Amino acid sequence: MSESESIYGPYRPVLEKVQSYLMDEISMVRQNVSRENGYDPVEHCPTRIKGEDSMREKCRRQNIPETTYSALETIHDAIGIRIVCAFLNDVYLFRDHLVSLPDTEIVQEKDYIRHAKPNGYRSYHLILKIHTPGGLVNDVDQKPHVYAEIQLRTISMDTWAALEHHLKYKKNISGSNQELIVEELKRCADELASTDVSMQTIRDMIHEL
Repeated sequence: MSESESIYGPYRPVLEKVQSYLMDEISMVRQNVSRENGYDPVEHCPTRIKGEDSMREKCRRQNIPETTYSALETIHDAIGIRIVCAFLNDVYLFRDHLVSLPDTEIVQEKDYIRHAKPNGYRSYHLILKIHTPGGLVNDVDQKPHVYAEIQLRTISMDTWAALEHHLKYKKNISGSNQELIVEELKRCADELASTDVSMQTIRDMIHEL
């Protein structure tokens, strides 16, 4: 495959259609919660189809051919969605809705909220396999299925992850300072997690009243 050809071959429209379908489902949940509870459960929800250069670079990093098959079958994050929620319970509300969608199969699921990474990272990761026949794509010959990576987290988790990512790539940090930064980031992650629980408790109390 030449650099001038799309690594997604003729299937980018299928990716875009499935991406739109998932975003419509997320919007529906947002509207239902807003109508029933009076608030939008999502702070923001960025989505993307991985760029050509990024997908090719990921193929090279994984030492696999830069082909359409690699981009759509070996690698599972051509479609990416991050749902940043107001409260902890909202994370699991969206998770339950997405995995219950018709023609959807869980490929991978990791709950880094209940089981945080050693550095304090918290988020809920899903890789879904969405089977396109059945209304999503009229011509079933286009692509029988595509994959989507979905990350769900609270506002505080998202803020922490952005800060950690920023500091991770800073240069010229000595070993002792690096260790101190890691310790402080872990402490902040734990404090934010505790705050998330407290905010959820307060929200539940208000809802009951």
